Amino acid sequence: MTAAFIFLVLIALLLVGMPVSIALGLTVLTVLFVLTDVPLDAVALKLFTGIESFELMCVPFFILAGNFLTHGGVARRMIRFATAMTGHWPGGLGLAAVVACAIFAAVSGSSPATVVAIGSIMIPAMVARGYPKSFGAGVVASSGALGILIPPSIVMVLYAVATSGMAVKGPGGERVYAASVDDLFMAGVVPGIMLATILALTTVWLAWRRGYPRSERESWSERFSALADCFWGLALIVIVMGGIYGGVFTPTEAAAVSAVYAFIVAVYIYRDLKLSDVPRVLLASASMSAMLLYIITNAVLFSFLLTHEQIPQAIADWLVAQGFGKISFLAVVNVVLLVAGCFMEPASVTLILAPILFPVAAQLGVDPVHFGIIMVVNMEIGMLTPPVGLNLYVASGISRLGLTTMSRAVMPWLTTMIGFLLLVTYWPDLSLALPRWLGMMR
Repeated sequence: MTAAFIFLVLIALLLVGMPVSIALGLTVLTVLFVLTDVPLDAVALKLFTGIESFELMCVPFFILAGNFLTHGGVARRMIRFATAMTGHWPGGLGLAAVVACAIFAAVSGSSPATVVAIGSIMIPAMVARGYPKSFGAGVVASSGALGILIPPSIVMVLYAVATSGMAVKGPGGERVYAASVDDLFMAGVVPGIMLATILALTTVWLAWRRGYPRSERESWSERFSALADCFWGLALIVIVMGGIYGGVFTPTEAAAVSAVYAFIVAVYIYRDLKLSDVPRVLLASASMSAMLLYIITNAVLFSFLLTHEQIPQAIADWLVAQGFGKISFLAVVNVVLLVAGCFMEPASVTLILAPILFPVAAQLGVDPVHFGIIMVVNMEIGMLTPPVGLNLYVASGISRLGLTTMSRAVMPWLTTMIGFLLLVTYWPDLSLALPRWLGMMR
């Protein structure tokens, strides 16, 4: 009854149009005052300690780094390199957009930032070369979703924070601990590359079938010139990932290093960003970070309420008693996450549902790292599904296409991503093989 009351209050507040962060906070306060005897001091303390997480500090730093790269000419150089390498294939500019999104995703950690950085250049360029605007907008919106799967990923950090400190019983009674940011980042490498490849193949097939134009094959000297031009942007991938897994610094320290490095590259090496523009970038990053941190604070309170009332454990026990196995549970999880992704942005879905679903998954024998990747892929698809698909709105703003047209435009790639979701869900080694090979997991 308590669980039903909690979710009814939350859903009612969301349906009247209240922001997710405020709806979470009001739900917690209502339930605590009406149904529990938790003192107000504990609530106030949890508000402050909830975001007192070292891992959480990397979120504003990755946002800042992504904004510096978006405004600093790095995306334009990555696009030039991708076009030089793939432009001669069928639908060459569309394929270049996929490659550029994958590369930029490896330095930004955000899907909307990837769509803005690549789409603002590639969509007009594709239209000028004779591609339908809907095709250009569709491929960029879909490939931009790679921003939260290819590490570093802000959504992976939020999943780790939302489940941090949780230790639940596994199927054999053993203790199962939440996944670390390091493990999640490494687990996203192979699925990220595979999804980028599948999206690229889908793009080539559509372009070949529809007879879209291709560019002239560029010489190897031109390709090496394009690679040299974007070298400083690509080096950030090596610095962040190599630094984390080489033991040089933690993911949070890597985020801080990436922000400083992106500033230096944008302002002093490429010189596409003036010092006078830096305050504007800082303000935009601070605004986005504050919004996310406010959602996180209230989501931590919500998680505290669920834990206090032992709701995740009760749900896990009920599902096990009903005979749910790993396969059927993951099918239900995918449906729930896909539906939730239609109405909320990935950060909110992850922070609300991860503390509820993680204990159930662990009790049924689903690896915490594998479950995190499943959630991230679901959130990618949520970026492309109306009415709250963030990538749809961003691409719509760039291309000036309506939301209905954008929804139809992404359909071929969306279908591909749903098939990929099934692959990730029921093939755990796709996510876990690389971390295990590197000795990060047993």
